[in-house]
Amino acid sequence: MECRLTPNAPLPQPDLIEGALLDADPAAVFDIDPAGGLRIATSLGVDELRALLHALGCEVAHGQVEVLPSICCGGCSG
Repeated sequence: MECRLTPNAPLPQPDLIEGALLDADPAAVFDIDPAGGLRIATSLGVDELRALLHALGCEVAHGQVEVLPSICCGGCSG
């Protein structure tokens, strides 16, 4: 799943986000959106991702998560 998150609260430090994401999904990648949100690609579902960020002190409401359409071409069988 690829998504954009736009929490109302300040984001945790990037190293904390990275550590928590990689513990939950070693293949996850993220970056900080210039607008102040997060862009994340992960195998986690929306509720799992929200819970992970909640554990880091960042509340994200369901409506603050935009799930993006897949860009997977299927060429790698993944």
